[in-house]
Amino acid sequence: MLKAAYVLDPGAFEKIYGPAEQSDIAKLVDVSPKPIAGKDAPQRLDQLKDVEIIFSGWGGPKLDESLLSAMPKLQAVFYGAGTIKGIVTDAFWQKNIPITSSYAANAVPVAEFTLAQILFSLKAGWNCIMHARLKQSFNHPTMPGAYGSTVGLVSLGMIGRRVAQLLQPFDLKVIAFDPIVPAEKARELGIELVPLSQLFKESDVVSLHTPWLKETEGMIDGALISSMKPNATLINTSRGAIINEPEMIDVLKQRPDLWAVLDVTYPEPPAAGSALWELPNVILTPHIAGSMQGECRRMGRVVVDELSRFLKKEPLRFSISRAQAEVMA
Repeated sequence: MLKAAYVLDPGAFEKIYGPAEQSDIAKLVDVSPKPIAGKDAPQRLDQLKDVEIIFSGWGGPKLDESLLSAMPKLQAVFYGAGTIKGIVTDAFWQKNIPITSSYAANAVPVAEFTLAQILFSLKAGWNCIMHARLKQSFNHPTMPGAYGSTVGLVSLGMIGRRVAQLLQPFDLKVIAFDPIVPAEKARELGIELVPLSQLFKESDVVSLHTPWLKETEGMIDGALISSMKPNATLINTSRGAIINEPEMIDVLKQRPDLWAVLDVTYPEPPAAGSALWELPNVILTPHIAGSMQGECRRMGRVVVDELSRFLKKEPLRFSISRAQAEVMA
């Protein structure tokens, strides 16, 4: 059996790799049940010198030249969370070691959260809550409703596509902006591709799923947000930095009919004194759209399945190339 090790934050280990996942992994490789904390890996090189498989996740170690040199037998890395940007380096990519991510499993709860927020926003749910609490009245604010309304998705990566699929049973028009996705793929999802400016002008709800790249920082600016329809909602479960927050705040102050549901901000959480804490038409949730508690075990299950494929020399479903990693969230 190949020798393996869990190398990640101990708290993340408990969330991602439950008893069932640990048991199944132990049947396939020789692995210690005790994780090595990612931050401690450089000081625990003696325990890693014979390791051939790494199981990681949040708090995993940066796979730099010094750490890789200490693991000359390393054959594969299985990352039981989403983005791998925090652990990969040029040195890692140069060694052509396979790495997989559980990003597809993490996309599931994000898409579910987004679906809930879209439908709730079409009913002006947050507006109703605030109105009832402040006015002690059950008067109904103006709302788009969930029939014949338009939902705009910004980017059709793993999460955006899953949201589009979840929206298919509803009587809604779904449009999207994604300069990379072919029109044929969008049609398969029942989506019309449109320019970003058109998407903001036509949508009753705009949901952001764009990865945080240098090119996407601040791409959602005040002009786009101010062009939104009356009583529209902006949802962000992606990364806070893709929104120009000062410009968004200015627009939200001027347009109390618009609502922003933000699961992510930049910085995160918002700085002390930020208007995001006080604006009545801003809803902040503490980055809960991704895998939480028991949902994390889904990511561990992906690791088990990928390990099984690797040992059988079958193609890995969720391997990540350098090119893919550069454009992922």
